Amino acid sequence: MATSTTSRKKNTAIHLFAGGLAGFCEAVTCHPLDTIKVRLQLRGERMGAKKVTSVAGHVANGVAAEVAKPKRQTFINVGVQIVQKEGFLSLYKGLGAVVSGIVPKMAIRFSSFEYFKEQMADKKTGQVSAMGNFVAGLAAGTTEAIMVVTPMDVIKIRLQAQRHSMSDPLDIPKYRNAAHCAYVMVREEGFASLYKGVGLTALRQATNQAANFTVYQYLKQKMHTLQPERTDSLPAYQHMIMGFISGACGPLFNAPIDTIKTRIQKNPSQEKGWTRFVGVTKSIVQNEGWMAFYKGLTPRVLRVAPGQAITFMVYERVYKWMVAVSQSIAVEEPAH
Repeated sequence: MATSTTSRKKNTAIHLFAGGLAGFCEAVTCHPLDTIKVRLQLRGERMGAKKVTSVAGHVANGVAAEVAKPKRQTFINVGVQIVQKEGFLSLYKGLGAVVSGIVPKMAIRFSSFEYFKEQMADKKTGQVSAMGNFVAGLAAGTTEAIMVVTPMDVIKIRLQAQRHSMSDPLDIPKYRNAAHCAYVMVREEGFASLYKGVGLTALRQATNQAANFTVYQYLKQKMHTLQPERTDSLPAYQHMIMGFISGACGPLFNAPIDTIKTRIQKNPSQEKGWTRFVGVTKSIVQNEGWMAFYKGLTPRVLRVAPGQAITFMVYERVYKWMVAVSQSIAVEEPAH
């Protein structure tokens, strides 16, 4: 029993290190696309407010005028505008919040998925079905959302939504960094403000990881079947391709959830739960139309898919390396 407990602790430590390193690489590489995605999702909210104000002005003056629709912007245009107006480093707003939470997030994601997958495994064969992987992914996504992702997301979105130039020292933002943002939010809005949209975040993470792990495990099994000579591990590029495909599935499925979540987390509000959800959803439909739920989908897919490609590739290689090191150390240890 002692040996089993020690082995489990070693395995958890390996998940922590491999997942944390993989997450760090993914965050640094793909964060600019996430900033652009948030700006696209919030842009419709601002344009909707301008539209209401403009219409009210025309009615008050007794003038019947049609408010011009805002020009459609692509994620490339938004990225260029951010760099021109706020500086290149502004693409990395909120990165501190992401990096500070990436190690526990990835540790929880991979270790909890392995735990839940073990619970879903067939007791006789030890095999896990596609449904077992799906349920384990749902549980892992929910766990990480509650423990790490929600407060990290709220802080990140507040920082990304600030329109200030990081290249101008006189342009002082309300939130200076992730720690300062958390402090100000707790002081002004209470600790619960860090958990705005926790239900939607949990739903997004659960569906993301359910799709992610199910597709990835399926592709991994197929690749091993097609390459029986590779009993140890697959090449790095194959892990990247599988990670990219599996990573694209979540955003395509739950884009509306992510857009509503972003709007809820960005603005302080005293409204609770379902009331806030219904209010934000109605506002989007009335002012922007149904397609607004898919704003930021392109950069989100371009953010999440390559992010998962990097994450799985780094995780698999680091995990394999650490297991090999752990086994070599165990062999070299003198018998007692």
